[in-house]
Amino acid sequence: MALVSFIGRVLFASVFILSAWQEFNEFGVDGGPAAKELRPKFNVFSKTVSSHTGLQVPEFDIKYVVAAAVAFKGVGSILFTFGSTIGAYLLVLHQLILTPIVYDFYNYDTEKKEFGLLFTKFSQ
Repeated sequence: MALVSFIGRVLFASVFILSAWQEFNEFGVDGGPAAKELRPKFNVFSKTVSSHTGLQVPEFDIKYVVAAAVAFKGVGSILFTFGSTIGAYLLVLHQLILTPIVYDFYNYDTEKKEFGLLFTKFSQ
C-alpha cells in the first residue's frame, strides 16, 4: 500500500514540479513570461485590496513573486513526494496566495463571459 501512496504523491506533485521547472527555465532577468502575465493582474488585485480594505499593498518587483512561487512549488512538491506535511503546506500556501490574483473573476461583471471562465478556473 505504501507504493501506491508514493505513486499517487508523485503523480500529484508532478504537475507542480513541471510547472516550477518551466517557470524556472523561462525566468531570465525580468521574471520571464510569468512575470509579464502576473504584473497587470497583481496591479488590479492591489487596487482592489486597497479600495476594499484601505490597506496599501507595498510596491516590489514582480520577479520576486515569481521566484517565490517557483520555490514554493518546487520545494513543496519535492517534500510532498516524500510524505512531508510541510511540502503540502507550501503547496497550499502557494495556491492560496496566487489563485485569487491569477483568476481575478471578481473584477468582471457577472453577466460577462470572462467572469464565467475565470470563476470556473478559480473553482477548480
